[in-house]
Amino acid sequence: MSERRPTAPWEAFGRYVRSQRQLAQLSLRQLADLARVSNPYLSQIERGLHQPSVAVITALAEALDLSAEQLLAQAAGLRGTGSERVGPGTEAAIRGDPRLGEAQKAALLAVYRSMVDQESVDQESVDQESTEAPGSAPAAGRAEPTAEGPPTG
Repeated sequence: MSERRPTAPWEAFGRYVRSQRQLAQLSLRQLADLARVSNPYLSQIERGLHQPSVAVITALAEALDLSAEQLLAQAAGLRGTGSERVGPGTEAAIRGDPRLGEAQKAALLAVYRSMVDQESVDQESVDQESTEAPGSAPAAGRAEPTAEGPPTG
């Protein structure tokens, strides 16, 4: 009976880098050039044979248009750093779903990011309203709810 060895964190990281490269529609050579590493070294990272340095991880993050924090957390085997909200987990789930094609993943990510960006704008508006003095008039273009029902206007 063969004993199965546990998966090292850098093997999972390598698979993650490969999936991100494919999602970005980059060849191994293109990503290696963008990250300023050799093709064989990037290939070894993607196969989990090497644990890259922080400098290489940062260069990969920049080349893949990801946050360095997110890629470093992935390399460390962390599920989340606590500083980000639900978004990065949602994006990772979309990227990692084998049932979706690359075009579908890109479309879903674009829609998701646009919705999250809009939510941030909406939250900023709510935060700004809560700092207005009580009894002050609502901002132009915004109607306040009435006792009878939803906002009018």
